[in-house]
Amino acid sequence: MMDLGRLRALHAVAVHGSVGGAAAALGFTPSAISQQIAKLERETRTVLLERQGRGIQLTDAARGLADTAQRVLALVEQAEVTLEEQRGRATGRLLVAAFATASRGLLPGALAELHAEYPELEVRLLESDPYPAAELVARGEVDLAVVQDWASVPLPVQDGVNRLDLGTDPVDLLLPVAHPLAALDAVPMTELRGQRWTSVPPGNICHDWLLHTMREIGEEPDVRYQVGEFESQIALIAAGLGLGLVPRLGRGPLPPGVAARPVTPRPFRRVYALWRTQTSRRPAITTALDVLRRHWDALDLRSTPDATSARPPAT
Repeated sequence: MMDLGRLRALHAVAVHGSVGGAAAALGFTPSAISQQIAKLERETRTVLLERQGRGIQLTDAARGLADTAQRVLALVEQAEVTLEEQRGRATGRLLVAAFATASRGLLPGALAELHAEYPELEVRLLESDPYPAAELVARGEVDLAVVQDWASVPLPVQDGVNRLDLGTDPVDLLLPVAHPLAALDAVPMTELRGQRWTSVPPGNICHDWLLHTMREIGEEPDVRYQVGEFESQIALIAAGLGLGLVPRLGRGPLPPGVAARPVTPRPFRRVYALWRTQTSRRPAITTALDVLRRHWDALDLRSTPDATSARPPAT
């Protein structure tokens, strides 16, 4: 009889493509995942992982076993959902994926409430861009994902995945106070041609949105600085190196020298939660969704004290 935990470890390696990625998703160390795979190899008398340069690859036998593991884990999950539903309370493990600013601006309060009110529920958080997060939900690697997209760049979501809309997150133009556009109360999108930009790196949905938005006004944006965190973008803007279109969720007070201005027409991103349809009856899912909705409703993203306070120096 093969151990379920070892099958789960193999499946995670197949999904994430590395021992490190599997460890991060399951909440273990890479060493623990390697040990699980080694034990599974001894159990099955089969080589499952092979070295390839600095990384690893699954053997053909491992890929077949990982596919079987996926089906087995889906059956186990359904049994766990049924048992949890019968108990009528949120229990077990809940793995949540969320994009960076949701992890900072929404999840801390929501997860703290779940931790305090539901001690039998073990919640884990994995930071992830929406593209892989949506796939992780569909494959059963995470239970719930907080994701975002844009009307012009919708997030692909597979069949069998449910969605709860949380709300919209307005986007401001952040720019140095001395920049000529900072003198405007609102900046028309067409005035953004010919600027230097900061942005998240390619492959991120916000980067795709910036390219699409600027191309709609006939501009191929000059993205000079590609950094993963909005705080790093803001630091570059404060140094006078470029402009940024930055959402409000999870954004702290702006440093001196940085102004925030609304853009017309007003851009915003959509924020929502995803989970698999087959887990919709699970109390941990319904409870977490309720908590997320209440914490989102408590946010005040409609106004920001930084939006009009900073003005260019008088001449």
